[in-house]
Amino acid sequence: MKSHQTTQTMKPATAAKKLGVYLPATPPEFQEGVVSRAELNELQADPPAWLQELRRNGPHPRPVVAAKLGVSIAGLARGGITDPLTSDQIEALKESRPEWLEKERATQADVRKEAARLKKRDAERAEQEQESRS
Repeated sequence: MKSHQTTQTMKPATAAKKLGVYLPATPPEFQEGVVSRAELNELQADPPAWLQELRRNGPHPRPVVAAKLGVSIAGLARGGITDPLTSDQIEALKESRPEWLEKERATQADVRKEAARLKKRDAERAEQEQESRS
């Protein structure tokens, strides 16, 4: 008996998220179809001009904006940023350094420090447990 392998597909919104682009800024043919795993891999390996342009200049989705600014997505919302931003708008925010951005960056740095501390603590505990079993 021969098994038939079905092609794995995803909605355009899922593909846009995996590509790190803002769906409404993509071409209509991308928004209206489905994307196979092979097509997604091809887009990632050899991005067409529209994808290169979106990645370079935006508009960028909130996760990308947050990463470029060094804050969390919640931090963006607290700062009043709810819409996608272009690369120029992100650079302008970085240069103007509003108070909310500095505060959110400090908060994000504290969160990262705490995560690193907990990871180190857990590793030390695991090592001690391993030694006590030996």
